[in-house]
Amino acid sequence: MTTTFPEGFLWGGATAANQLEGAYDAEGKGPSIQDVMPHGIMTPPTDEPTPDNLKHEGIDHFHRYAEDIALFAELGFTVYRFSIAWSRIFPNGDEETPNEAGLAFYDRLLDELDKYGIEPLVTISHYETPLHLAKTYDGWVDRRLIGFYERYARTLFERFGKRVTYWLTFNEINSVLHAPLMSGGIWTPKAELSEADLYQAIHHELVASASATKIAHEVDPAIKVGCMVIAMPTYPLTPNPADVLAVMNADHANLAFSDVHVRGAYPGYFLRTLRDKGIVLDITDADRELLKNTVDFVSFSYYMSLCEAAEGGEVGQGNILGGKRNPTLPESEWGWQIDPVGLRIVLNQFWDRWQKPLFIVENGLGAKDELVEVDGELTVVDDYRIAYLNDHLVQVREAIADGVDVLGYTWWGPIDVVSASTAQLSKRYGFIYVDRNDDGSGTLQRYRKKSFGWYRDMIASNGATLKQ
Repeated sequence: MTTTFPEGFLWGGATAANQLEGAYDAEGKGPSIQDVMPHGIMTPPTDEPTPDNLKHEGIDHFHRYAEDIALFAELGFTVYRFSIAWSRIFPNGDEETPNEAGLAFYDRLLDELDKYGIEPLVTISHYETPLHLAKTYDGWVDRRLIGFYERYARTLFERFGKRVTYWLTFNEINSVLHAPLMSGGIWTPKAELSEADLYQAIHHELVASASATKIAHEVDPAIKVGCMVIAMPTYPLTPNPADVLAVMNADHANLAFSDVHVRGAYPGYFLRTLRDKGIVLDITDADRELLKNTVDFVSFSYYMSLCEAAEGGEVGQGNILGGKRNPTLPESEWGWQIDPVGLRIVLNQFWDRWQKPLFIVENGLGAKDELVEVDGELTVVDDYRIAYLNDHLVQVREAIADGVDVLGYTWWGPIDVVSASTAQLSKRYGFIYVDRNDDGSGTLQRYRKKSFGWYRDMIASNGATLKQ
């Protein structure tokens, strides 16, 4: 028997402000950490914004949002996940009052979504801590960032809370273990950052996230707040119990963040990690009370699975969480292993663990697309993307049949954007091709890829067109 997606399942796409908006210094916006990361997360930051940063212009969504949202509506989106640029609202991050021009931009964007009946899903902080907070306070290492974030979050809830039901506090919060600058705004170089400071920063982010959840529910009880993590199903490289134990330890490192968000306290295995490392966190009684403000749903990104082993095994490529390469799986052009079944596995794992509604807010395939002429129109024949999407959505459907409560699915990203990991335009994910190249050349013209029509028809059928 073929199962179907539930009525009201939310279909759409996901983006991030720093990867598509551009206008990096327009209308009072301050610099963010992304403005000093012109080559992605794998290279050290510069001291100041540099002219070769593709993210400065992005794909000019700041000026073309109406055109882009019209294309999303043509796709049939019922939800669109986007992020608000913190430094567009508070240019330095620690001001007392917000930048009205920044708030007005997102009012206009929400007006456009409302015109087409598209539900907004908003990420409050998506890898772009204001640069001033990073350089002056060392990012989330400093407890004062909790207060700055609370002011920022309250500003958003009070301004947009009647228009936005679904909110995410931090993007891929568990990535801070591996990318402390991008994820935690921590200016101290990773090689010099002490584990004590890193875990203290993690604590501050978790408290801020819980506090934002509390504020949201006070502003409007109808608001739904979720956490957002990298989902990384992990398999033992062999049946050796030592490899299975290595998987358990890797899972614990990733799942601790959601355990706190959902359960409202630190799990025992996390406390043991701190003891084993000799770390004593500064945790106040007020912190413990705030952590009890748990999320309404759990959202996650899913791109790949990995293996773990006590020893041996080839290190996986292109994965910031490390892990071992699975010899049974194919890989993308960037070495990301393709595992549709892993999505069903992680959906079941998360549902069994937390019994909270789940939202797949990132899943996608980066590839080097080629613009060609077909029937007199420029397009991309991206059958590889269609196959990837079909196979992953089949597994989502299977998870729903397993009894998992899935709210929706937003593909990353529906339109080509600058890559977060490599700062390239040539690593394309979209159903919409943007004429811009890694050297910054191009017209920024938008073109529908073959996958555009496929996704549009799949949404219109609520998944009935999927091929098993």
